[in-house]
Amino acid sequence: MALVKTNERPGTRAVVRYVRVSASKAREVLNLIRGESYGRASEILAFSERSVSEVIEKCLDSAVANAENNDGIPAEELFVSACYADEGPTLKRWRPRARGRATPIRKRTCHITLIVGRYSPEQIAAQQTRDEERGRSGPSQQAAEARRQRVEKSRAAAEALEHEHEHEEPEEAVNESEEAVNEPEEAVDESEEAVDESEEAVDESEEAVDESEENEDESSTTKEESN
Repeated sequence: MALVKTNERPGTRAVVRYVRVSASKAREVLNLIRGESYGRASEILAFSERSVSEVIEKCLDSAVANAENNDGIPAEELFVSACYADEGPTLKRWRPRARGRATPIRKRTCHITLIVGRYSPEQIAAQQTRDEERGRSGPSQQAAEARRQRVEKSRAAAEALEHEHEHEEPEEAVNESEEAVNEPEEAVDESEEAVDESEEAVDESEEAVDESEENEDESSTTKEESN
């Protein structure tokens, strides 16, 4: 019997690289969701107290989205067929200690891979019968519906931002045209101010000439009186 390698297993996958957590801590969470349905795995990750659970949940949603968009498989029919964490590069840092010593700090990283597969028709039929007996939808359907609602909200928000940018562009064009119109007026005002300044300078020069003439008249009168 030929064994299938982990990285060659059939299914739709999603990979998160350079996660700032050690591979051993990520594997503890991955062991909880391995073989579980999409809905059950989402519930486990949502109520897990490990910080890496948020990253794994996003990776799981990405794998399910890939399966829906690329392979056309509904989210209700998916389960976690394989999941593993490989060690990434280690960031080496140093911490100062007493007497001039230093101790190393190793900040681990890891690469998380999630592979989702499709249930067999018999398993899908069994799940549907169980849901009908319970009288409510299963966790996979609930998780799929919640994910679709999140996607719709994000798309609506993106469209709203696009509409806002479209409305802002004409206003900016109008403001630019108004500024272009105001620029010639400002140039005319500056030229008028320059003319006024030149006239003031001429008036000041004339006043200086009048003062000099008055001084000459006064000096001539004083000379005549002295004679």
